[in-house]
Amino acid sequence: MNYIGSKLKLSSWIEDEIASYVGENNLQKMIFCDLFAGTGIVGRTFKNKVAKVISNDIEEYSYILNRNYIENTGFISNKERYINELNNLPLVDDGFIYQNYCMGSGSERQYFSDYNGKKIDTIRQKIEEWKTENSITDDLYYFLLASLLESADKVANTASVYGAFLKHIKKSASKDLVLENAEFEVTNNINNVYNCDANELINEIEGDILYLDPPYNQRQYGANYHLLNTIAKYDDFTPRGKTGMRDYKRSLYCSKREVCNIFDNLVKNANFRYIFLSYNNEGLMSLDDIKNIAESNRYKYSFHEKNYQRFKADKTENRNHKADNTFEYLHILEKQ
Repeated sequence: MNYIGSKLKLSSWIEDEIASYVGENNLQKMIFCDLFAGTGIVGRTFKNKVAKVISNDIEEYSYILNRNYIENTGFISNKERYINELNNLPLVDDGFIYQNYCMGSGSERQYFSDYNGKKIDTIRQKIEEWKTENSITDDLYYFLLASLLESADKVANTASVYGAFLKHIKKSASKDLVLENAEFEVTNNINNVYNCDANELINEIEGDILYLDPPYNQRQYGANYHLLNTIAKYDDFTPRGKTGMRDYKRSLYCSKREVCNIFDNLVKNANFRYIFLSYNNEGLMSLDDIKNIAESNRYKYSFHEKNYQRFKADKTENRNHKADNTFEYLHILEKQ
């Protein structure tokens, strides 16, 4: 999934830095928490390298992805049969996605082609029907939902995020949706996934390594990925405005005025020996802000940096930051 702030290209670097700092042998015995998990790339990287992964994100689509990739640990029988059945169902034409996010329904929104909107509805309704009838396990339910989210995202008619749709159907969005497996890594460990506010959950959990990848600028994930949340929840509401937005909780990490206070609160309440914070040079908090918060909470502080290509969801000339590259900082806080 093409995702703002994705650590896919940086995951090996993050893994190496963390393993080097805490020790490779020690890592295997540790509880690792990914508190702002997003699509779960970092949690997946550590899934079979630590004793346990705790994963969390306040967004519903993220919870579903991580419930599959992190908490699903064992083999699921017959999942291919379910995928095949979902791919071959007759399409419904009165579903929520088609009625509100496809042009053919008269909604004037073009997030998906008419065919793909109907197929998303068809698959989503059938998965929920199986769940309601208790004919599938929870593990299979989240596997199928994760498969749908990722498959739908591949044919979305957007410039990577869902803050707006494109005026004309682009080439990738014109392809018919095919439900593909969201394969997860099998492990002997028992992991936990949460769908909570990070600053509330931090009071309820403990471990060894706390990995933080919070929003770093004013872009709200609830707005940029609202349609994935709608597919995930599949609830009944009235979409707002031209973009069909749903209500969402605004993150204080996206507020220049509030971010230092909310981050300080998180660090203050963290019951972990090590904190590793991913944050780049375009973030709302400065290096000095983070250093001061770490040291005021009695953490030994250092950081490493890496130059990498920045995420682009639109044309270069339309962006505030026109640089192709950015610096990713991995801030290291060790409790004293």
